[in-house]
Amino acid sequence: MSERTGSVRELAWEQVDVFAEAPLEGNQLAIFTDGRGLTTEQMQMLARETNLSETTFVIPRDEATERERGVQVRIFTTQEELKFAGHPTLGTASWLYWNHTFLRGQETITLDLPVGQIPVRFTQPVAGERGVFGEMRQRDPEFGRVYAREAVAEALGLTVEDLHAELEPQTASTGMPFCIVPLESVEAVGRLALNLRVAQPFLAASDAKFFYVVAPVQKGGGNVENGGADWHARMQFYNGEDPATGSAAGCCISYLVRHGAVEPGKNIFVEQGVEMLRPSRLRLRGEIRDGKVCEIHVAGRTIPVAKGRFFLPI
Repeated sequence: MSERTGSVRELAWEQVDVFAEAPLEGNQLAIFTDGRGLTTEQMQMLARETNLSETTFVIPRDEATERERGVQVRIFTTQEELKFAGHPTLGTASWLYWNHTFLRGQETITLDLPVGQIPVRFTQPVAGERGVFGEMRQRDPEFGRVYAREAVAEALGLTVEDLHAELEPQTASTGMPFCIVPLESVEAVGRLALNLRVAQPFLAASDAKFFYVVAPVQKGGGNVENGGADWHARMQFYNGEDPATGSAAGCCISYLVRHGAVEPGKNIFVEQGVEMLRPSRLRLRGEIRDGKVCEIHVAGRTIPVAKGRFFLPI
């Protein structure tokens, strides 16, 4: 024991399930609750060790700074640092809602990310309810290139006929650019088989970071409990597959509202992670004002599932 404590730094760590309706569903997130003094290289190594879609590091600052600018957080995949990601934002803000020294229990907690300040508003928990329900407001969207269905279909391992006949693939970004690809059916989404050999060169030459594939769910359908879903989604990337992608969901509702597939101001529900047995439920809403899409909101439930300590060699 003395040898271990003398040669390592102990780091408090917790894990939550984000966009989950029950424990062990949704998207897993590892949170290092005090990342002060860690180098970028060390953070990246720890993210590889957790081996989850994303890992976050809270960087505590003085009270005046955190009240004015929000809580600084850094987000990593197993391969790189991200300027913004949805489920790490919601999950980390939820942990702060439960644990922060002076922001604990606040209706709104703001994260200070490289893309700017992202506020997360919480619903007061009901007795006996699991976790906490939060809603983040993402940046107003920017829209990019529209892509030929043939090239996108090849990268996704699908046929051109699988892609939606009217809604064309297009890049949208609320901080992280995704190529939104509407398909004709949930069945087609289930056959998604991202071809990295084709997809990576395609994305490298595009204005998108990843693909986000969606399809409308027939009325009364959907696999997520507690009311089903309006749209079914998947996001495959170099990490394999993501059970829930909050940043992409913000891009998705922006795209759907812009192209008239969803009514402005209406809440819709998206299910994701079903094929990988981690069902996730995301509530989305977007507005149009003066001809521009705005007020992008992505919401869901976060549930704590684990805590412990990591031992980082020093």
